[in-house]
Amino acid sequence: MPKQKTHSGSKKRFKVTGSGKIMKQQAGMRHNLEVKPAKRKARLNEDLTLAKADRKAVKKLLGR
Repeated sequence: MPKQKTHSGSKKRFKVTGSGKIMKQQAGMRHNLEVKPAKRKARLNEDLTLAKADRKAVKKLLGR
């Protein structure tokens, strides 16, 4: 049986922590940054844990 390959797009977008949580970057930090207040940009720049409903699918894509 061949090895399962890690999904290339997923490995660039998600990071698994030591405790097994999956971290992701928030949307909204790519363009129109001069319009957004600094407070909002600071909030959007933080990493978030992935929603519980999506964890199983992403872990499968990451080969875990």
